[in-house]
Amino acid sequence: MNIMNLVNKGAFFLILLSGMFFTMTDCSNKAPLLPATPMVPVIDTYHGVQITDNYQWLENGNDPEVRHWSEDQNKYARWVLDHISVRGKIVRQLQKLYNEASPEYYSLQYQSGVLFALKNQPPKDQPLLVKIESPYDLSTEQVILDPNLLDTTGTTSIDFYVPSPDAQLVAISLSKGGTEEGDLYVYEVAISKCLEDVIPRVNGPTAGGDVAWSGDGSGFFYTRYPRINERPPEDIQFYQQVYYHRLGTLTEGDKYVIGKEFPRIAEIEFEASDDGQYVLVSVANGDGGEFAHFFLDPSGKWNQITRFSDMITQAKFGPDNSLYFLSHNNAPRGKILRLPAGRTGLSQVNTIVTESEVVIRDFLPTATKIYLQDLVGGPLQIRVLDKGGNFQKLVPLLPVSSVYNMISLGGDDIIFSNSSYIEPPVYYIYEPLKGDKIRTSLSVKSPADFSNVEVIREFATSKDGTQVPMNIIRQKGTKLNGDNPTILYGYGGYGASQTPGYNRTLSLWLEQGGVYVIANLRGGGEFGEEWHKAGNLTNKQNVFDDFAACAQYLINTGYTSTSKLSIMGGSNGGLLVGATMTQHPDLFKAVVCHRGVLDMLRVELDPNGEFNVTEFGTVKNRDHFKALYSYSPYHNVVDRIHYPDVLVTADENDGRVNPSNSRKMVARLQAATSLKGCVLLRMSSGSGHGIGSSLSEDIALNADTYAFLFNRLGVSFEDR
Repeated sequence: MNIMNLVNKGAFFLILLSGMFFTMTDCSNKAPLLPATPMVPVIDTYHGVQITDNYQWLENGNDPEVRHWSEDQNKYARWVLDHISVRGKIVRQLQKLYNEASPEYYSLQYQSGVLFALKNQPPKDQPLLVKIESPYDLSTEQVILDPNLLDTTGTTSIDFYVPSPDAQLVAISLSKGGTEEGDLYVYEVAISKCLEDVIPRVNGPTAGGDVAWSGDGSGFFYTRYPRINERPPEDIQFYQQVYYHRLGTLTEGDKYVIGKEFPRIAEIEFEASDDGQYVLVSVANGDGGEFAHFFLDPSGKWNQITRFSDMITQAKFGPDNSLYFLSHNNAPRGKILRLPAGRTGLSQVNTIVTESEVVIRDFLPTATKIYLQDLVGGPLQIRVLDKGGNFQKLVPLLPVSSVYNMISLGGDDIIFSNSSYIEPPVYYIYEPLKGDKIRTSLSVKSPADFSNVEVIREFATSKDGTQVPMNIIRQKGTKLNGDNPTILYGYGGYGASQTPGYNRTLSLWLEQGGVYVIANLRGGGEFGEEWHKAGNLTNKQNVFDDFAACAQYLINTGYTSTSKLSIMGGSNGGLLVGATMTQHPDLFKAVVCHRGVLDMLRVELDPNGEFNVTEFGTVKNRDHFKALYSYSPYHNVVDRIHYPDVLVTADENDGRVNPSNSRKMVARLQAATSLKGCVLLRMSSGSGHGIGSSLSEDIALNADTYAFLFNRLGVSFEDR
């Protein structure tokens, strides 16, 4: 059946719709037509409730009709965005912000006295893997792998890497086109040579992948997805298990280790002791925050130490091979437990750090210290404790800042990255004997100017009285006259916290008089597991209420007005802006939804959707279904409502959020909204969910986003 032939009579309406941009974008009458989007009703029944889905046919991305529809939508969006007069200026500014900055190092690992890191080096599209002998002397850097030389299209990226115990070899997962479907390669560090050992399907979207080397470096444990024909196609991204590979042997002969008893939605990570004698397997039950841990002792015996019900979210080895746990059992903000070496039962643990007012986000046991990385409602701090858990001091940090990549350098010395909203990342070494942090050469110098910018923390009152923090980034002296173009950003899910992070592109927005606001919504982890649970499963509506309250606060206090306010979010944050827009269509002028989860009744049927059931719930449960249906953005679009102007972005290679969510939402909005509205679908292919996307694609997406917002909020853009 040729679906497009069903609605020839819609052409007149589409001609009118295409004309709606003339006064908004300096466009001529040469705009291509939006594609006709037929309604093909399909009725699904959930717990006795019949729901008509008119655009289910758009779910099949392999259907030629769907591909043509997407191409035509993208062609139209491309024309509109390219005809926004300031887009060229924005591209030039973004290229300057990236290309004139110094390289940025991240994902550091320390092994046998050597630092390894991923290095962003604009204008190269993909980060490099490098070895650094001294963090104070970058002339000691050696490039181990430059993916840009492997693939000149810039779409092959490093998923993860793990050095061997002697730092002579490194295992690297590489994937293409943003798919995150990585194969594992082994490189000889000294000569940057790839060995013949290649293991397919080690990494995947959401569940990821990992490697743990044996103590002598002769082989490694790795995560393995089912191979073709081992399971049905619908199971190929599930049932992750652990195998062992000995270097120099064929992967077909690799030994199964553990995992057949793990859940279908298992997500596996490894933790190895410093001497390589012990291996810990962490198994997440999807994305809802439940973890179990399995321990391999030197005799080759596996022991299960924790279960999903134990509420232990992290486990790490100390230098003496004791195990340390971050537990949320009767401690929503976290406590630290210690299990002495050689013991395997939680009944034998000691509590060494009790719960406090701050939230323990991460921890690091060293020779005589325990370092705690704490969340204080969004910003972070580092506490230094002795091995008994007694507080000693705080590591000095930037005000209202974040800490990333805290790793041990041996003894009690650590290295970590510190940055804020307005200060670029710098790696520091902290030596407790000296009592202060020492700046290394691993720092970012950026042309972005934030010298006249300030960060204000204010609180909105949500529907149920909950106080919701907001971090308001603005130029000093900003007048509260309701005339400031404003972007309100949020996420609110999975216990993920919105911590202060440096974003050079914000300078472009702020220099034009814009205000940028980041909300710490429920569903995140800013105030511990209770804050997370208050915004997941059947409590998800709290997240949207929090976000709407933040928007209303910004209007009431004069930061902005409805005609100057936009909201933006991606992935789970795309769900956030989609739901908030459909519930409060008159509150915003513009919406940017990046790779959003938008059809909540069918999301668990997506290739990646089942991993999210422990966070969102399932339509198989009556109460979950009722909640999902009540806020699902796609199902709550109402005809003849004037919705805000909307830019929806998606990628055909996205393995985390099916792009059908975006296709269906755009079709529904275009059918429902008035001619004064604007709904654009920007489709790409090669950047996936954004993990591993090329620098050129990042610049293009940012340019489209800012051009759309400047245009819709009526901001004139001036070159700086």
